[in-house]
Amino acid sequence: METLAAAESLQVPAPQLFSLKGKHAFITGGSRGIGAAMAHALVDAGASICLANRSASDTATADALRAKGARVEILECDLANMEDAKSIFQKAVDVMDGKIDIVVNCGGILKRKEAVSVTEEDWDSVIDVNLKALFLICQAAGRYMIPRMSGKIVNVASLNSFIGGETVASYSSSKGAVAQLTKALSNEWSKYNIQVNAIAPGNIATDINTDLRADPQQYAARVARVPAGRWGYPADFAGPILFLCSDASQYVTGSVLVVDGGFLGR
Repeated sequence: METLAAAESLQVPAPQLFSLKGKHAFITGGSRGIGAAMAHALVDAGASICLANRSASDTATADALRAKGARVEILECDLANMEDAKSIFQKAVDVMDGKIDIVVNCGGILKRKEAVSVTEEDWDSVIDVNLKALFLICQAAGRYMIPRMSGKIVNVASLNSFIGGETVASYSSSKGAVAQLTKALSNEWSKYNIQVNAIAPGNIATDINTDLRADPQQYAARVARVPAGRWGYPADFAGPILFLCSDASQYVTGSVLVVDGGFLGR
């Protein structure tokens, strides 16, 4: 049995816990919005980054990160293409000199429709991108990380992992599954020193919510339910992602961290 003295010997100064110097991170959905904010946070903490973008010509975020002096690689990947999803992690390992310490699955889509109008194609496309592709990447990461006895995986779930929402049946279903998948993978992989967690954003001012924010009534109704009194911003995810990707969260696994200004609590 590990002694208290042994446990205390593992402690390091608190600021050092959040350092990612020498770490390599792989991020989907990192070209804009929450994913881009997460990429900036990891780079600011010292990490090198591999971004999986739908288009390799989408370099705005990468250019901004490189301007900070970071190493940033871009790989083209369409998460709607399962062959891309199956192969992208190994490509990231190869381009990052055989090393990936952190995986952030932020890529996803939303199709807003009344449930009675959702087509089978609509349903499959959302489930494929938000859940199946995410699982395939996690699976590849697990196969890589298990023999190395180390790794951090952070999946992006949603407030809709807990609530059904309206006109988002496929999205809510996919994000509910992401939360449960995160727990299932943690149950299997924690013994290998791999921490698998998720972040669940609430009402965040990103492209995916442009239509809601453009509707004054919808916008006001959402704000009225948030105890913090505002929509969230991508920058609100810098701290949470750094915590979950660093040594500060070594005994945190299987958790879904809600970042919603208190919405769920109400």
